[in-house]
Amino acid sequence: MGNVKDIWWVELYCASKRFVVLALLAVSGCASPQEQRESLLSFEVPATWSIVPGGTQSGATSLVQWWQRFDDPLLGTLVVEAMQHNTTVSTAQATLRQAWALRDVAAASLWPSLGGSGSAQHGTSGGKSTGNLFQVGVNANWVPDIFGSNRSALNAADANAQSSAASLGDVQVAIAAEVGLSYISLRNAQARLGIASENLANQEETLQITQWRQLAGLVTMLEVEQARAAAEQTRALVPALQTAIEQASHAIAVLTGRPPAALVAEFALVKMVPQAKEDLAWSIPAETLRQRADIRAAERNVAAAMSRVDQANAARLPTFALGGSLGLNALSLGTLTNGASVVSSIFASMAVSLFDGGAARAQVRVQQSAFDQARLAYEAAVLAALKEVEDALIALQGDRNRLASLRSAGESAAAASLLARQRYRSGLVDFQVVLETQRTQFSTQDSVANANADVSSDHVRLYKALGGGWRPEADSTSAIKADRTPTP
Repeated sequence: MGNVKDIWWVELYCASKRFVVLALLAVSGCASPQEQRESLLSFEVPATWSIVPGGTQSGATSLVQWWQRFDDPLLGTLVVEAMQHNTTVSTAQATLRQAWALRDVAAASLWPSLGGSGSAQHGTSGGKSTGNLFQVGVNANWVPDIFGSNRSALNAADANAQSSAASLGDVQVAIAAEVGLSYISLRNAQARLGIASENLANQEETLQITQWRQLAGLVTMLEVEQARAAAEQTRALVPALQTAIEQASHAIAVLTGRPPAALVAEFALVKMVPQAKEDLAWSIPAETLRQRADIRAAERNVAAAMSRVDQANAARLPTFALGGSLGLNALSLGTLTNGASVVSSIFASMAVSLFDGGAARAQVRVQQSAFDQARLAYEAAVLAALKEVEDALIALQGDRNRLASLRSAGESAAAASLLARQRYRSGLVDFQVVLETQRTQFSTQDSVANANADVSSDHVRLYKALGGGWRPEADSTSAIKADRTPTP
């Protein structure tokens, strides 16, 4: 039995070798030259950014875990939880698993297929037994990828899987940034609520003093009503800020895969708006583009489109197939292993399209147009990435300057309000001075809080624009790759 199998496999190998040689000789003049690939970009990537607020453009800081630069442990914990439990991230992970599975399907087409069969048959005729028939066998089929059609399909599937991996990274970048921005918004609302409460206390004190002075005949009811109106306007901001805090808490909880009210108690303790470290070393634009997950995904989409063009070109050429079968037929189980029961066959075939109405050529044009679209999408992604970084740099620089001026104004406004209240108690200034200085103090303090939060938010947006929040060489797909079909 073993000798029979060995002879059959040798015959199949020799036949396949002869068949491949003849096929190559027959079509050696049909192969078309490789098309020259045009540049993916119609413009040059700038060498530097237009604005670099501090730092240098050498030895760029790693922003894989940019949230650690804020020195806020709770922020870091929330981002990590969002990476693990966010539903959008989980969906992207499932999409990646599907892409690798499709890649394995394409890889399997490069291998021969081997099948087995067995049957037992008992027949009767006229009520009498006609005998038994036992059959077992194996069959093999192989379509040699002479012109690279299956290889191109595998390359396209591989590029699609890599694009899905980068898309997963892009989702992680977006979720991490969203958690950071929501957290900053929550802390900013808490800070503004504290400012509003402090100013409300001052305005209520002023209202009480005004009422006493009105009873003494030193001021009229006009001043009393003005003081009451100012206090009530400030009081009206309190529920709005409390609502903003609750809504930000709900947003963060959902981002981390939990019910909306799950983190209300977690944020009961008021903390300051986290501030990023200023020692960031900047990467040059080209390095940023390599780091960004969306750019890498667009680049792999272009590679996949290229491979589909090659696949469409290869589909116009002849296809070849090799196959064979080896079986045992016997009337009884005892004679099934006799050499005389061996049945074998081997075949080779070629197929070529003689006329298809131009469908194959049209399919090439379809894939070429898809490649052009992928290239233009890549170019658009690069332009959008460059714009996002430049916008973030400009916003950060502008908000830093605005914050410095507002802090100076806030200090002056607080001093002026204190002096006005002291002089009002002594009757040295009228109520309009007190009212105006209190309004100015509250407005500038609230603006300082917003500007401070804007600077922190600008850092988050800048880290996101620079591609922070994911690791291109991460082992996130190692478990998926471990069960991949090997490539011959």
